[in-house]
Amino acid sequence: MKPASAAPPTVIAVALALASVYLVWGSTYLAIRIGLEGYPPFLMGSLRFIAASLAFYAFLRWRGHAPPTRAQWKNAAIMGFFMMLMGNGMVNFAEQTVSSGLAAIAVASMPLWAALFGVMRRQHPSRGEWLGLVIGFIGVVWLNAGSQLRGSPAGMVALLLAPVAWAWGSVWSRGRDLPAPFMSTAAQMLCGGVAMGVLALCLGERITQVPPLRATLALGYLAAFGSIIGFSAYIWLLHHVRPALATSYAYVNPPIAVLLGAVLLGERFSVHALGAMAVILGGVILITFSKARAA
Repeated sequence: MKPASAAPPTVIAVALALASVYLVWGSTYLAIRIGLEGYPPFLMGSLRFIAASLAFYAFLRWRGHAPPTRAQWKNAAIMGFFMMLMGNGMVNFAEQTVSSGLAAIAVASMPLWAALFGVMRRQHPSRGEWLGLVIGFIGVVWLNAGSQLRGSPAGMVALLLAPVAWAWGSVWSRGRDLPAPFMSTAAQMLCGGVAMGVLALCLGERITQVPPLRATLALGYLAAFGSIIGFSAYIWLLHHVRPALATSYAYVNPPIAVLLGAVLLGERFSVHALGAMAVILGGVILITFSKARAA
């Protein structure tokens, strides 16, 4: 919690933070697709998160932040498993056979699953949230019935698991003993990165030749911008603006990812996929602003 005497954030600061989350996280789907040209999916995620977390952790300790306790490391490891390994790792896996824009559309269903898991924890939704859940899940079913995902069963399953795992990790974390937000992010990324590395070794993932330069640059972008800058901006927003505004990335990222994929990679999308995106985002927006009115 910020001190009562702290000055409210400026409009420019909020706008820059939102731009970081919107543009950076919206572009990570494209960066993942390019990174896969030279790196296996789980090994790429491991390298990304371990590099980002070690740099971030060292910076935080240098600035005097307290390290996590043993209990906090345990909770961070559980969150790293669900959010990094299962959440991000499944997106990496799916993008081997599914376009970056389609992956972003599927992941946009995350707030729907988070709302559903909230119901399981006796957090009863309002009428608007229930309507948003119904609309959103219609979009998810519509998307997963589409020809692009039917052609990649493994990708379809991965894109179903990714938002479910991320949402469960987010809901599970509420009320848990965790370090301060920035240190918590570093700890989660480190634990998740190690878990992804173990899985990569178990699956036999190896780098057998020097990856293309653009794949390595994409990996560096994911570590520096997607992990450190993107997460830092998101955590700052959570502490300075309404949650509805901070989480609005969920329905801004997919259009950005679709646009970047189309312009830079020549990806094409059917009316079916774009229609499903519109329905999913409609449900997410309804849930988000219903929560804002109830707050």
